[in-house]
Amino acid sequence: MSRAFCLLLAGALLWIPSAGSAAGGGPIEADPAPGVPVAPAEPGTGSETCGVAMAGRVQAYYDDVRDLSASFQQTTQSVAFGASAGEGQRASGRVEFAKPGKMRWRYTEPEPSEVVSDGSTLWVYDPAAKEVQILEVGEAFLSAAAIQFLLGSGRILETYSVTATDCDATPVHLVLSPLQPATYQRLELDVDPTRGVITRTLVVDVLGNRTEVIFEDLKINLALEPGRFVFQVPDGVRELRIDTP
Repeated sequence: MSRAFCLLLAGALLWIPSAGSAAGGGPIEADPAPGVPVAPAEPGTGSETCGVAMAGRVQAYYDDVRDLSASFQQTTQSVAFGASAGEGQRASGRVEFAKPGKMRWRYTEPEPSEVVSDGSTLWVYDPAAKEVQILEVGEAFLSAAAIQFLLGSGRILETYSVTATDCDATPVHLVLSPLQPATYQRLELDVDPTRGVITRTLVVDVLGNRTEVIFEDLKINLALEPGRFVFQVPDGVRELRIDTP
């Protein structure tokens, strides 16, 4: 298994897709989720007060997102591989996501690979090695994900301590620190304050590894078929079943 593939896998398992934007750009223009009130930001409030308000707005928006599809750009900075600030493994591709717990990451760069889950089984496909790893997953897997609320599991304010920097800014930057022991130190989100749409995501794990994911061409509530989240093993590909605790 190559270094690049290992880094891609680590990024996919930490990040559950969210709405985003091109680097340095504004929020992705997507149709507002039905039934979500749109209210202006409250300038001048304290970091915790603003953070709680913005977190509630994000939760309200994504509660009504049943599925999404987007192209993505991912940057993973690994301490183990000696990546310094401004460097890292870059990747791109297309992702589909549906509640509860379904996702399909299709990497095209730097090498083809896929990470697929139907909410109970996870497939990790490495075409270069002609190998697919298969794990049985469930609620424990979902609850360990950095953005599990997008999978329909967990609530932001019940899971994180949330603070914000500069509520007068657009986007508002949120720092989410897990209230219970987790595999990551913190989650950072840039949020469009008028709608609650996430425009940038960054996770920092307990070892200091950093994974940033930026999304473009976001489409929501497409009624994606469940079969899209079941991986069909190609002929000639070795299947490795991995036991999970």
